[in-house]
Amino acid sequence: MTPPIVKRYLIAFEKYKWIGLASFTLVVAGSTVMAIQPEPPASYVANAALTYTSPPVFFSVTGTEIQQQGQVLSQEVLLSDQIVETVAAQVNVKPKQIGQNVAISVPEAPKPGEESGGSSLIELKYKDSNEKRAQETVQALMEAMVKLSAEINTRRLKAIIKKIDERLPQTKRELQLAEKRLEKYDRTEGPALLAAENGSLLTAITSSQNQQRQIQLTLSGIDAQIRSLQAKLGLNVNQAYVSSALSADPIIANLRSQIYQVESQMEVLTKQGARPEYPMMVQLQRQKSAYEQLLQQRAFEVVGGGGTAAPLPGTVTGIRSQSNLDPARQQLANQLVALQTQQETLQQQLVSLAREEMQLRQEYALIPNKQLERSRLEQEVGLKKAIYDKMQAKLTDAQTAEAETVSSLSIARPPIVVADVKPPKSVPTTLGVGGFLGLIVGGGVIFLLGSLEGTFKTKEDIRNSLKQRDVNLLGELPLMPVENLSPDELPVMLSADSPYLEYYEKFRSNLRRLGGKDLKVILIASVSSDEGKTVSAYNLGIAFARAGKRTLIIETDLRSPSCSPSLKVTIEPEANLEPLRYYGSLSECIRLVPDVENLYIVPSPGPVRQPAAILESSELRHLIEDARERYDSVIIDTNPLSASNDALLIQPYSDGIVLVTRPHYTQENMLGEAIDGLVESELGLVGGIINGADIIVPLPQPVEPVSSTGGESQIEDESQAEVSAGTRQN
Repeated sequence: MTPPIVKRYLIAFEKYKWIGLASFTLVVAGSTVMAIQPEPPASYVANAALTYTSPPVFFSVTGTEIQQQGQVLSQEVLLSDQIVETVAAQVNVKPKQIGQNVAISVPEAPKPGEESGGSSLIELKYKDSNEKRAQETVQALMEAMVKLSAEINTRRLKAIIKKIDERLPQTKRELQLAEKRLEKYDRTEGPALLAAENGSLLTAITSSQNQQRQIQLTLSGIDAQIRSLQAKLGLNVNQAYVSSALSADPIIANLRSQIYQVESQMEVLTKQGARPEYPMMVQLQRQKSAYEQLLQQRAFEVVGGGGTAAPLPGTVTGIRSQSNLDPARQQLANQLVALQTQQETLQQQLVSLAREEMQLRQEYALIPNKQLERSRLEQEVGLKKAIYDKMQAKLTDAQTAEAETVSSLSIARPPIVVADVKPPKSVPTTLGVGGFLGLIVGGGVIFLLGSLEGTFKTKEDIRNSLKQRDVNLLGELPLMPVENLSPDELPVMLSADSPYLEYYEKFRSNLRRLGGKDLKVILIASVSSDEGKTVSAYNLGIAFARAGKRTLIIETDLRSPSCSPSLKVTIEPEANLEPLRYYGSLSECIRLVPDVENLYIVPSPGPVRQPAAILESSELRHLIEDARERYDSVIIDTNPLSASNDALLIQPYSDGIVLVTRPHYTQENMLGEAIDGLVESELGLVGGIINGADIIVPLPQPVEPVSSTGGESQIEDESQAEVSAGTRQN
């Protein structure tokens, strides 16, 4: 059996053999031109070498570094355009010729930390047809490279000095700013840091704590004295202050005395039987009221602040009761007020000391941060100063290196010219190699063009693609002859003795076996046109009918004319004018196939306008539902998936979809997208078939097999070329 790759190549060869032949001819022609070319003139190769050098003693580090950098020169630098153009002007040669004929070998630079153990020679070769010119060119190249090395070293040194001069003022300013920040910080935070260092801050905190404890002890003694005096007097501090102040005022004492006299007189008159309305009683009552008012006014004056500093009694009676202290009790009241004042003073001192201690503690807690900040500023100053000092030293060292800067290259070996003798070309060998390469190129072009078509070339390719996507292969159908058929007819198995019937019978049995008993309405679809969808639907219907099944074929491709004349069935000429009425009348649309028993067909009235609306109509749905009840099998032929969504509109009425493929016509990417879409949407993909497979079918009479399902060319057998069928394909 021929491998699939050989089949694909043979198919591509039949289609693109002239392109392959043209490629072969071009390669052979090129090799022939090369073979008949005359021998080139004798050439001379000038060999020379440069080496890395350095002065015996270096007095500067910068000079050493530049000299070491100068010993790492690349091929691009040594053969720069400047050198090539300069040498070309000297020897009167075009720069392009020098660039093409010169070759240089530069030793690899050692890695950091490694010593150079290889050769330090730079090999230089130049090829020319003139011996003297070759030697002069190499000599001029070496001198230019030595001069270029010196210029590079000088430019590097000047770049270092220029860069240092540019950055040195900025570095100096940064150092001065850092020193000013440190000096300012020492002025503001220095005393606190000094106090933390010599311990005076901790001493102040301890002293404040001792003073607070002493004041607290004093307050405890004063509290005890205050409680004792309050117990003896029966008065609190405010009451004692008011009573002492009122008792010590002579005016209040005089007013109290007068009030007592008036009250005594009123009491005598009351005992004598005088009534309150008695004029004398009224006069005494007025005097008493006047004295009481004066007493109350004087009490407010004596206490001061309108009673806010120390509250006064609300009535005159209360004022009189608190202004009767004797000298001993008055002395105790004054002592109580003095103790209260001393207590408040000490409490205020205690609050001040606690606040001062809190401030000292906060300042002491910030000492580590201040120390860190000062350390940071100190480090910044040190860093800036170190950078400034290094730049100063580097500048001095670079200025010293100016006297040491020389070229890093010197001539190690002068040019030596040798003749470059080449053996003569072999014409047969050149032609043989050209013919071999022509075969490879021509065959590769043919294979590449065949691969770029994007279609399946063999049935094995389609079979593998279906297997990779877990799609059942329902059958492989061979090509059918199309002789004696008109362009509008399709090859169908109207004869019961057709040798192709067994392949469609196998297709039918696999469909029943894999689809199950519920598979009654079968939708035949394809990815694109010319894949044999309609032929497969017709012949599958014939296979069902030959098996004794009452079968109906429904053409739903309303965008193309009907193919029912292939089954010797005609359609009404005016059916496309009113397609809904056509599908609504079963007697008009269902036709009996005359040559096949049990086979019926509903021809398409197409092409019609708005086919999608007709496919979604209730008339077509009722037709399919009625056909499901009346017939054993219903086969629906529809439009290709790539052309429209007609197949997806009909799918809900069907029980399963069969996908038709065909070598040379089915696109690989379109088939994959169609299968993935049907599987992901769960649209009931039963399987696929391979139509037009290269299967040799024994015919009653030898007939050259050509395309069975349309008018496109196709390879039928491994050894046969494509033959145009000339028929319409659906």
